[in-house]
Amino acid sequence: MGTRTQHSRVVVVTGASSGIGRATALAFADRGDHLVLAARSDSALQTVAAECAARGARVIVEAVDVNDARAVRDLGGLAVGAFGRIDVWVHTAAVMAYGRFEDVPADVFDRVVRTDLLGSAAVARVALARFRAQDSGVLVLGGSLLGSITAPYMSAYITSKWGLRGLARVLRQETRDAPAIEVCLVDPGGVNTPIYRTAANYAGRVGRPPPPVDRPEKVAAAILKVADHPRRSVSVGWANPLIRVGFSTMPAVYDALVGPLMRRGGLSREPVAAHTGNVFAPLPGQAATTASWGRQWLRPVAASAAAVALVAGAAAGRRLHAPRRRGGAVSRAS
Repeated sequence: MGTRTQHSRVVVVTGASSGIGRATALAFADRGDHLVLAARSDSALQTVAAECAARGARVIVEAVDVNDARAVRDLGGLAVGAFGRIDVWVHTAAVMAYGRFEDVPADVFDRVVRTDLLGSAAVARVALARFRAQDSGVLVLGGSLLGSITAPYMSAYITSKWGLRGLARVLRQETRDAPAIEVCLVDPGGVNTPIYRTAANYAGRVGRPPPPVDRPEKVAAAILKVADHPRRSVSVGWANPLIRVGFSTMPAVYDALVGPLMRRGGLSREPVAAHTGNVFAPLPGQAATTASWGRQWLRPVAASAAAVALVAGAAAGRRLHAPRRRGGAVSRAS
């Protein structure tokens, strides 16, 4: 549980019905903050709202699709009307699609990008307008390790998260004239949430969180910390820096390794027929904080093997192709 603030803050959470957003709502509720929770599924929101209220929080909910800019504006108005201000806006709403780029239908690809990137822009537009009006506020955007690296079979999601990283940086640059307005990006690696099962899928196998895998409560704790003590960006996952190093410094070797590792670590053996998942509408019965991945798969030590193999293999490949010195001259391995 985080440290309770002197005065309860007003916190909006978009994407509060499941996964990281749900864990974040519950964590803020533990502190006694006032909550405005939004997601597409009203029934799922009612469930999490009841849990938050049981922890002592004042809660209002609103079913909102972030693709609807007017609905997002109305959500901001609802929060201000109910509590007078917005101190923190946490945006974690996202959808995902698995499959090779050419196998994912164009409407599914476009909807993922629209939801994850343009939906984030819609939220930022409303949040920043409110923060400007009250001269303060913290916007926390849910990013991803996949916003700074790439992997096959997740092109729409990765396109969105790279775009979100760029948007967050621009917003920080454009709010430098308002020191009390903060824009923060929280980038988790693999997290044990339902998004992998609810994702659209054209890969033929059910997706799963790539190792090493963290609990959503760990990401929620990072979000609370950055809301209290804003930072430009926060990475959640001990292997994230290692993976970024492999991606940026050894691109050819990284690209050779990431496909096999993704097929082994990011896709389960469970077959699945092509489907649109929750990309266009929420799925019933999917409101949960965590998913049901096997205990062995989620063990940090065992699950870290893929990340270690990626970096070690990239380093070995770099040494193999590095120039060799012979008698003062430099030559390359053939």
